[in-house]
Amino acid sequence: MTLDRRGFLTACSRAGVTSALLPGILYTLAAQAQEATPAIGHKDPPKITPEMIDQAAALAGVGPFAADQKKLMLDGLNDQRSGYDAIRALKIPNSVAPAFVFHPLPADGKQNSATAEKHASSTDGNVDPLLTGEDVSRLPRLPERPAKIEDLAFSTLASLTDLIQGRKISSVELTQMYLARLKRYDSKLHFVITLTEDRALAQAKKADEEIAAGKYRGPLHGIPWGAKDLLAVKGYPTTWGAGGFEHQSFDEDATVVQRLDAAGAVLVAKFSLGALAMGDKWFGGRTRNPWNPALGSSGSSAGSASAVAAGCVAFAIGSETLGSISSPSTRCGCTGLRPTFGFVPRTGAMALSWTMDKLGPITRSAEDCALVLEAIYGPDGKDASVHPATFSWNPSADWKQLRIGYLKSEFDPPEPLKLSEAGPNETSEEKSKRESANVDAKAWRARRDYDRRYQLAALDKLRSMGVNLIPVELPKLPYGAMSALLTAEAAAAFDDLTMSGRDALLTEQGAEDWPNAFRTARFYPAVEYIQANRARTLAIHQVSALFENLDIIVTPSTDTQLIATNLTGHPALIVPNGLRGPDAPKPPTIDDGDHDDIGGPGTPVSLTFLAGHYQDAKLAAFAHAYQQATGFHNLHPMLD
Repeated sequence: MTLDRRGFLTACSRAGVTSALLPGILYTLAAQAQEATPAIGHKDPPKITPEMIDQAAALAGVGPFAADQKKLMLDGLNDQRSGYDAIRALKIPNSVAPAFVFHPLPADGKQNSATAEKHASSTDGNVDPLLTGEDVSRLPRLPERPAKIEDLAFSTLASLTDLIQGRKISSVELTQMYLARLKRYDSKLHFVITLTEDRALAQAKKADEEIAAGKYRGPLHGIPWGAKDLLAVKGYPTTWGAGGFEHQSFDEDATVVQRLDAAGAVLVAKFSLGALAMGDKWFGGRTRNPWNPALGSSGSSAGSASAVAAGCVAFAIGSETLGSISSPSTRCGCTGLRPTFGFVPRTGAMALSWTMDKLGPITRSAEDCALVLEAIYGPDGKDASVHPATFSWNPSADWKQLRIGYLKSEFDPPEPLKLSEAGPNETSEEKSKRESANVDAKAWRARRDYDRRYQLAALDKLRSMGVNLIPVELPKLPYGAMSALLTAEAAAAFDDLTMSGRDALLTEQGAEDWPNAFRTARFYPAVEYIQANRARTLAIHQVSALFENLDIIVTPSTDTQLIATNLTGHPALIVPNGLRGPDAPKPPTIDDGDHDDIGGPGTPVSLTFLAGHYQDAKLAAFAHAYQQATGFHNLHPMLD
């Protein structure tokens, strides 16, 4: 039976339906009824009933409908449901995007386009001297070979580049050193899904031969790196971190992998990610934070951040949909760049949300992020969302010409903590839950108050550098309500997983994990999905307006901005901002993965810099200056 769209719409119109409810609700209810029906030969799906319409209407927040209205709707709804089966029979792979493309630039956003970007640069090519603090940029970049090659484990990519180009070390030596460290620390940190040792050693040998012959490809030539295991690499599994996908493989390398191969970089490992890009728990365990291995590394770019922080790779590629570069970079003390949406092609990467997924580098410094982004950005002719923007990285840019704002309310003291009080006739169980919730709330406030010292110190440091900080605020919009777009798209990306029951193979099965989230998303009305996208358009225009008068915005790494800027597609660069002292609140007994401020004494805190669309080079230049003034990116954990 084919879908009679006109007949369905006519039936709904006659029934007085002015707000569409998600037909998937009815499909799900009917499917449940079908499962309850004994299978004898061929089983046709049971018909949608008036009772199902009542249930679906309640879930969708429409109706209730009168009996005569429901009667008019039945034929059209049953016809429409048959169309779902026809589409599902196509078995559309995860790599196929919907027939619409998201671009984050507002219609009048010329001022934020790369073609109009003017990168500030000093006339003499040098960065202006910093007013206070050690000028780390003046320190030597290890011009001589160290006594032990492993002394280079925590060096920046830029330092390793100088040594390899100068032939003070070889790519093979560096690759062997990082492979050895990956093997040594994986049992403690659980960040490797697959070592690509044979591929890596062959690449490293080729790099040494080319460099010896004077064929130098650029700053990534001969540099070992790791890929989040949602990037396809031919000849190796691409597991997406998920049970049931352990042996999945693809016949073509992801575009980012191809570009890094072309740059001469050496792929040493495929790193862990929380199953289907959520959190830090995967089918092999939980990836750990090198600063405190009792805690997770956060996710979902869990292994990428953990391995970089542990000095087990020079840089890694992560991905972010809603915090997956920011969160692990914060916990692990890395420098992470979430590029403007549409800057880096995602071809060959697992799709979670076609309008929010972004690929970016996780490194030890902002300069390193820029060097990697230079190699991977730009259209590939396959990912239609990629904008033909330019990236003009200038490490000597005169950042003092930039206009810097800060999200004032995010640095202000939080409102007084309101604890739950006993209600009338409170049971002992209710009392226990209330007291436990109050203990958690007090602990959260203590951590927030403690970390606020570092946030305020960052503002003081910026002012001491001569930065005139301009207070601004994010537009007041319901960003959290818009984030349901992500789950709806993710449920579509993994529709077969839900409908086949293979979601039972995923490691995590809690209320907030993917299996339940995918099922819940099926009850999200199509009209509300469109309305949320319209609200997103408002957010894009209003957040973009902030960057008409500012180049950079400084903010803590969590809270509303993280959701807002992922929805609007603006770039973010997350930098380490010091280590908590011995007086820091102790970590909770259980790491639920929901908070990045729980590390406790001796663990890193972070700061985030935001910029306008495709202004990623300015972002890196300003973060580079901050790191020169502070040196926090040079700190690393003691693993032994």
